[in-house]
Amino acid sequence: KGMNFEVLVDPKKAWEMKKGAKIDINEVLAYPAIYKNARSGEVVQQSDLQKCFGSSDIYKVAEEIIKKGEFSLTTEQKREMMEEKKKLIASLISKRAINPQTNTPHPPQRILNAMDEVGVNVDPFIDAELQVEKVLKEIKRVLPIKFQKTLLQIKIPPQFVGKAYSVLSSIGEIKSENYSNDGSLSVELEIFSGAQDEFFRKLSEITKGSFESKILKKID
Repeated sequence: KGMNFEVLVDPKKAWEMKKGAKIDINEVLAYPAIYKNARSGEVVQQSDLQKCFGSSDIYKVAEEIIKKGEFSLTTEQKREMMEEKKKLIASLISKRAINPQTNTPHPPQRILNAMDEVGVNVDPFIDAELQVEKVLKEIKRVLPIKFQKTLLQIKIPPQFVGKAYSVLSSIGEIKSENYSNDGSLSVELEIFSGAQDEFFRKLSEITKGSFESKILKKID
């Protein structure tokens, strides 16, 4: 209706709400008010809220503005969100990729350094998963790196199967599984090679080192 409405928010929580996360509006709003101009502190009259939104409830209106409106971040807020997204992307790549020269994972900091070197641009508002391929393509110019999966054969003693199964299913794709008469579990598990060390560490903690493993093949 030709009017402007603004709310002051926590940008990270507001963005999560905009993407559909269930977050209490009280946690999102920096201050419970609807403004014509947040910088000047000019508040909208309740009659205008009723006319434009069909409600004068500040929290209901604020939620609609957050879900349907546009974000305006300060330079510092945008920088912080970009740095967080870069770290998340670097962590994902580190868990999935290896250095083909040594067949070992690249630490996240090395990947971050490569991202800075080639000047990779990440979008703070796009899911990290959707940016991994683009970033990988860029850093390949300065870093020997490739995605590789490993097919493992794992055998878990019966007393540890319950706890171990959640780790198996969450870290990779179970290709086959077989329970022996004694209750032990044998699986063929496909995981990203970069996650192999972390996987064995977690499995060792759960089983107190009592498990069997064998590498069946590497898949580039």
